[in-house]
Amino acid sequence: MEQNMSIATQCNSTQLSQECTANVQSLINEHKLPQTFIETVETWYWPIAKKLAQLKAAKGKTFYLAINGSQGSGKSTMAAFLQCILQQQFSMKVANLSIDDFYLTRKERQHLAKHIHPLLATRGVPGTHDINLALDTLKKLGERHNSVPLVRFNKAYDDRAEADLWDQMSSPADIVILEGWCMGIKAQDSADLYTPINQLEQEEDCNGRWRNYVNEQLAVHYQDLFSLFDQLIMLKAPSFECVYRWRQNQEDKLRAKQSTRFTMTEAELKRFIQHYQRLTEHALATLPEHAQLVIHLNEQQQFIQATGPQYEIS
Repeated sequence: MEQNMSIATQCNSTQLSQECTANVQSLINEHKLPQTFIETVETWYWPIAKKLAQLKAAKGKTFYLAINGSQGSGKSTMAAFLQCILQQQFSMKVANLSIDDFYLTRKERQHLAKHIHPLLATRGVPGTHDINLALDTLKKLGERHNSVPLVRFNKAYDDRAEADLWDQMSSPADIVILEGWCMGIKAQDSADLYTPINQLEQEEDCNGRWRNYVNEQLAVHYQDLFSLFDQLIMLKAPSFECVYRWRQNQEDKLRAKQSTRFTMTEAELKRFIQHYQRLTEHALATLPEHAQLVIHLNEQQQFIQATGPQYEIS
């Protein structure tokens, strides 16, 4: 009851508290974002956080939020700032997870590559995540536990991080955020899988076995995961053509932090991104009607419009 009264008080506030603003500023610096990004926080993230706090209070128990966005759309940035505001302004316990952290190990993906299709060695598409681990973790975060291990994936080494590097969190969490490029996507109709859509599919999946396997996984196991979530926010890119440029920016940042041994050349990146073209374009065309909030981005990755009647963003 006291928390709900506090949430109501904070939601009536027109601005972030001084303490929360300081933490937001630290996060802006940590993410190496321009100082003007505070305007994005105040205009977009703040009203979204207020609505999430209200939704959690109304539900009572753990509230699950999914964030969908193509590579480079800013979904991890959104998750980080929502977590910051919800924790600092509303004193909520927030678990911030990425579906990327639930990738199968390199050994497990190599097994799929050997027995089902070679393209499954590459992480990312449905069928390359440990959905049972994701379900177990998310459900535990909604229960009372002294310590819930939060798996982490090391993209530089293309393998799951050692268990002693995982974070631990007591539960239940007030809000659980899971962001990922394929969150909430519905499977395609089988007829849509017949024709290859790019060079990768035409040359390396000519019989369609890979894309059919991916679609089957999405149709069953991933829908079990998605059904846990109370709401879905979509960050909608203008087109798939923008996604490559955004992904290149991410690769440049990774190269600055890690050895070039673990980064991709331009040719490798172009091939890599084709793994995600089919479902990214499918999401851009179909997911907005299923999301509670759609934020439209321009080619410069800036938020330009929001559609979603529950969210008051102006």
